[in-house]
Amino acid sequence: MNLILITFVVLYLLGTLALGVWAGTRIKNTSDFAIAGRRLPLIMVVTTTFATWFGAETVMGIPAKFVQGGLNSIVEDPFGAGTCLILVGLFFAARLYKQNLLTIGDFYRQRFGKGVEVFCSVAIILSYLGWVAAQITALGLVFSVLTDGAMSETTGMIVGTLAVLVYVVIGGFLAVAWTDFIQMIVLVIGLSVIAIFSADLAGGAGKVFDMATQANLWNFLPPPTFTDIAFFIAAGLTMMLGSIPQQDVFQRVMSARSAETARNGAAIGGFSYILFAFVPMFVVACAVVVMGSSAMDLAKNDYQRLLPTFVLTKMPLVMQILFFGALLSAIKSTSSATLLAPSTSFVENILKNLRPRMTDKQQLFAMRCTIVVFAVLVLAYAIAMKGTPIYDLVSSAYQVTLVGAFVPLVMGLYWKRATTQGAVVSLAAGIGTWLLFFPQVSELGKSFPGQLAGLIAAFAGMILGSLAPQMLRNRHEARQQVAGLKA
Repeated sequence: MNLILITFVVLYLLGTLALGVWAGTRIKNTSDFAIAGRRLPLIMVVTTTFATWFGAETVMGIPAKFVQGGLNSIVEDPFGAGTCLILVGLFFAARLYKQNLLTIGDFYRQRFGKGVEVFCSVAIILSYLGWVAAQITALGLVFSVLTDGAMSETTGMIVGTLAVLVYVVIGGFLAVAWTDFIQMIVLVIGLSVIAIFSADLAGGAGKVFDMATQANLWNFLPPPTFTDIAFFIAAGLTMMLGSIPQQDVFQRVMSARSAETARNGAAIGGFSYILFAFVPMFVVACAVVVMGSSAMDLAKNDYQRLLPTFVLTKMPLVMQILFFGALLSAIKSTSSATLLAPSTSFVENILKNLRPRMTDKQQLFAMRCTIVVFAVLVLAYAIAMKGTPIYDLVSSAYQVTLVGAFVPLVMGLYWKRATTQGAVVSLAAGIGTWLLFFPQVSELGKSFPGQLAGLIAAFAGMILGSLAPQMLRNRHEARQQVAGLKA
């Protein structure tokens, strides 16, 4: 157990807590708590957007999958996830910003009514379980590795959750934005230095790229069969589109000081995420060159430990401090954002429908209480799912929003003829079809991806549900006119 390394980690955690407490002194109302009062500059919108995506799976999950299956195996994340932010910037940020909403659920209420608002909000909240659980699982793993097993992963999950929970509850999104800004500086500098040092250990970047070429790791496209192509497309679309109707993305859009800042911040954050996600992938590729077969064995059997093991066994103390500072920055930035987002949605779009006369002060108190409750639920879920790969926890989280909430959002913004009936049919068709493809229900999911089938059904449901009543109404009016003429 390295006491110096642990001391630096503890000091870093205490520093973020202090920053959260400071931010809490500036919280005056729910707008400050949920979207930082809509006054963040471009640099902070970029860093907080980038930070939300750059989590545990980016540092420990994506690189290990890359060295096992190449670029083809990571189409969902980072390619799909980063493209999501770019699409948000290009097509959604400015339109949503101008509506001056507190949550993404507010859009569904204004466009389609309270029923769709509640249903989509529930789907969005549930989708966060897997994502936050992945970050908590990673925190438990980090503390266990740091203490050489003296702290169990379960205990590490509890400690990590408390460390994040305190400054989120006190400081809200303002604390998240400031800590993201600091943590992303630590992350970028730390991982960049680690990458340079790793290349030196491997004998130069050329050897690493040669290994990747010989192992066919640059292959991106799937085999040319219908099933493989369908699953490849579904994997890319899951986070690319399923992440768009998410409260954490919406908060970053709405926290900007202008519509232009919101648009540019999301797009720049997306490009930055895709590019910088290659850094931990390069470091793990270096680990394969340096450690040989033992690295591949870890990648296959316990890939989440591959990168921490490489750093702890092959690098000096300074590099270890930089790495764990960067790793904790990635995990804490994502977990803080994903704890705040569903709690805000619950209070604004569900609780307020049950208690419509809440004052702003009561709403702020309810948001803080909900964060605590949600953190406890996610912690219990993470402990129950212990052993599930971090990458799988994240990737499965977005299917429900892809088949449920995405179509009403995009059609509500861009199709004037979309109706409440269409949104209801879309939700029922999308989620119903998706559930039909579950392996517990049928064998359909083996030949075609359920989330892609659900997305297609959701679009069809929106179009038919919106147009059919209008067509029937027009036909009825036409018949009445004919009857009137005959009379």
